[in-house]
Amino acid sequence: MAGGGVKAGTVAGSTDEIGLRAVENRAHVHDIHATILHLLGFDHTRLTYLHNEPEECPTINDGEVIAEVLA
Repeated sequence: MAGGGVKAGTVAGSTDEIGLRAVENRAHVHDIHATILHLLGFDHTRLTYLHNEPEECPTINDGEVIAEVLA
């Protein structure tokens, strides 16, 4: 991510020596979605959309904002 409220030059976490697996400060895709929604001004815990009748939350699996990358 770059711009839009993300700290310039910030590195969050690390991978193994070949870059295959995250080994430190792992983030799930739901965490990234929650962070993007936060930067767009949405509360990811309250945002819902209609999908096949019931309302669903885009971060239904407990995504959390990655605070260490925010400016």
